[in-house]
Amino acid sequence: MFTGIVEELGEVVDREDLADSARLRIRGPVVTADARHGDSIAVNGVCLTVVDVTPDGVFSADVMGETLNRSSLRALHKGSPVNLERAAAVNGRLGGHIVQGHVDGTGHVIARTPSEHWEVVRIALPTSLSRYVVEKGSITVDGVSLTVSGLGHDWFEVSLIPTTLELTTLGRAEVGTHVNLEVDIIAKYVERLMNRSDD
Repeated sequence: MFTGIVEELGEVVDREDLADSARLRIRGPVVTADARHGDSIAVNGVCLTVVDVTPDGVFSADVMGETLNRSSLRALHKGSPVNLERAAAVNGRLGGHIVQGHVDGTGHVIARTPSEHWEVVRIALPTSLSRYVVEKGSITVDGVSLTVSGLGHDWFEVSLIPTTLELTTLGRAEVGTHVNLEVDIIAKYVERLMNRSDD
């Protein structure tokens, strides 16, 4: 489990494409400081398992074809910046919201409206996910826990503070950029319970 509070902006240093998967090597000295084989690190909101770590702060992770097909990780290449977060410690603070690292789909940036101290970003939303998104609710965009500030049938808006703009990939996501989306898991459980038929 994660909280959607990005710890550092990492960088893809190598990508090896295999028959039905890919292996990424990512530089992230903060998240690798205590990382070991088998640990979980969220990369742009996708939970990946650490294969190995080098002394210079680079970790390797395998990405299955299913994940490549369903997330924006398929577009990563050498030099791509990525949002990184270690799995949450049970005794830590829940600074964002409950994030699983299981991407529900992708959207893309359709507008950016700068203000003096923040920026409003509008993101296209698959209609299959729109029922899980509510104004003032939480959503994860590329691994960043954000509050929904505006909502339409097939889009939502988030207001980004200077820290988010500076320290995450969302600060440089141009119009057309694809982003990973994870809706609030609680909404999905509630829907499932409400639709459950007792036999």
